[in-house]
Amino acid sequence: MVQLRALPDPSLPDLDPEAVVQGRRWSARYRGFLLLPQPDLSWLVRPERSPMGVLPFRTPPNSLDDVKALVDWRLNQAA
Repeated sequence: MVQLRALPDPSLPDLDPEAVVQGRRWSARYRGFLLLPQPDLSWLVRPERSPMGVLPFRTPPNSLDDVKALVDWRLNQAA
């Protein structure tokens, strides 16, 4: 289940303050990870909390479904 959350979220850093003001900034939660879209259409994927079984990583420009599949693949590799 993916949970979308509008930002500003005080627990996350602001990457583009102008986008936050205009309300275009958002994040998604998926299987214990925060999926953060970046201005260059890539994604920053971070664990929600420590200890981390999978380190934070960036993805190339992809759709949200592709990023979720990559998270699933990395979780299977770590197990």
